Formats: sequence, structure tokens, C-alpha cells
Amino acid sequence: MRVGVIGATGAVGKELVEVLGKRRFPVTQLKLFASARSAGTKQQTPWGEVTIEEFSPAAARGLDLALLAVSGDFAKAHARALAAEGVAVVDNSSALRLEADVPLVVPEVNADAIGTHKLIANPNCTTAILVVALEPLRREFGLKRVIVSTYQAASGAGAEGMQELEQETRRVLVEGGQPGNSVFAWPLPFNVIPQIDSFQPNGYTREEMKVAWESRKIMGLPDLLVSCTAVRIPTFRVHGEAVTIETERPVTPEAARAVLAKAAGVKLVDDPANKLYPMPLTATGQDDVEAGRIRANPVFGEYGLDFFLCGDQLLKGAALNAVQIAERMRLG
Repeated sequence: MRVGVIGATGAVGKELVEVLGKRRFPVTQLKLFASARSAGTKQQTPWGEVTIEEFSPAAARGLDLALLAVSGDFAKAHARALAAEGVAVVDNSSALRLEADVPLVVPEVNADAIGTHKLIANPNCTTAILVVALEPLRREFGLKRVIVSTYQAASGAGAEGMQELEQETRRVLVEGGQPGNSVFAWPLPFNVIPQIDSFQPNGYTREEMKVAWESRKIMGLPDLLVSCTAVRIPTFRVHGEAVTIETERPVTPEAARAVLAKAAGVKLVDDPANKLYPMPLTATGQDDVEAGRIRANPVFGEYGLDFFLCGDQLLKGAALNAVQIAERMRLG
């Protein structure tokens, strides 16, 4: 397949190229697109050195697959046009996720939604990590309420976020100065920031509302009650999520462990006696979402469950999920 990665110099774009190689995606020609300032530079890929091009519709014409890791404005301007020309498009931005005619897909949950569509939206990283674990529990026990607090790495703000965390941490530890900020609302080193994205009229941030909106669409539960608090923490990769659910049918930790142990895309890491539980340290670079700290929730009684998730934001939260979608589109 002739594959184009648009936004190839960003954190997700680079990860997309690596995932395509690791999963032996059938690439016969790889085209990398970025901004004008990057055009002409070369990037190493699993298929050798590739020269980065400035994107134009003409340059992308003839692709079989376009993986978009660019802004929502770009997606609004170009995604539908590319799909109309027969290019299979997977968009990582938030621009089209809630459009009625654009499937929002996590393959372990709703691969059937892909059908014959040429344009598929990749969900918010936090949502993708969450629903991989929620869906098998929903199938077994039903689902009434979801309350989630997220602990999101700097990588959620892209390469610039990771660079700022490293730079400002060095400023404190090496130079003895005070950390600054431009990407994040406040300095991130040695801090946590309970704001990701802009605040909405209901007091939640847009990031928090994305988790609710997108989870409902992916799981086909338009009335699911979801509340999210999203917090930025000073780690480079992997988002953590503390999740409380109320189920429709009785649930026990033992039964939940049995379900999650065999769930696609989930790795059960739940042995507190031996200090084994999900952590960014162990989930970094892993395709599967780690699930652990599974216990009964005393508020909801026999219908309640608490657990903790960790998933690599740049993999299952972005690049890996996009390539998994592309694999299903190709097979379809």
C-alpha cells in the first residue's frame, strides 16, 4: 500500500511510522508530510531514509492510506476531500470524532463500525485507554456509571510538552532556577495541574468532556453517565486512570479479573502482595493497557468496582490504535 503520514515530525507522527514497521504493515511506498519548515529534511524509517515533503492535496493524491497526526483545522480542511478521492483516512485529531457520519473506533470495542467507510476518527488518548478495559466489563456485568480520574503524561501535549517538561526540570535541578511554562497552564516539574484543555460552561474541561462524549459513541451507550477529572502530571509517557464503575449486574473483583485477563488489548497486572500493579514505568512502550488494583467499591456495594489503568498515550492512545484501524480497513 502507498501510505502517507501527515504530521510526520511530531511525537504521534514519528510513533506512527515506527508502529507501521513493527506490525509489518504492507507499505510499498511511504510518504512523510510536515510543515514547510521541515520540507526537504530526511527522516529514518523502517523502510530507509525518507525525505519529508510539504503537504498538498496534489502530493497526497494516489495514496492508499493517509494517517493524519495534525491539527483539527487541517483535518476539517482535507480529511473528507482525501476520503472522497478514495484514500483511506484515519484522523487523530478531535475535529471529526463526534460527526454522525464518521465512525469513532477502538478496534477491540467496535471494529464493526468501520464497515466500508473511508474516513475513520481515532479517539482521544484517554478515552481509547479507558474503553479497552470498560467494554469487556460492560459485556459481562452491564454498565450504569463511570467515574474516572486521569493522570496524564506530558506526551499528551505532543513533543513540545515533553520538551518543556525536560527543559524546565533541568532548569530546577541543574541550574537551580525556577521552572517556567508555555505549553502548560502552569510549570509542570514537581507539580500536578488539574486542567487539560479549556474549561467549559459546566465547570469541566474539554478534555474531561471528550472522555464522556467519546466513550458513549464508541460503546454505543448514548445515555451512559460519565464523570471525569483530568490531571497533568510530570511524566513523559503513559496515562494513568483511576476508574470507578457501577454495574447493572453484581460484580466481584475475582470475576472482573477473570474477564480482564482474557480481554483483547488488556494486560492484567494485579498482585498487590508482590507490589505488582499498573505503572507508567512498566506500561511505557507496551501495546496493551495494564489493568490492576481491582477491588470492590464500598459505595456501590455488590454493583461497584474500582481499578487502575495505565496505557501508553503514544501507542494505544494514538499511533497503535490508528494503525489497528488501518489494518481493519485494509482487510475490509
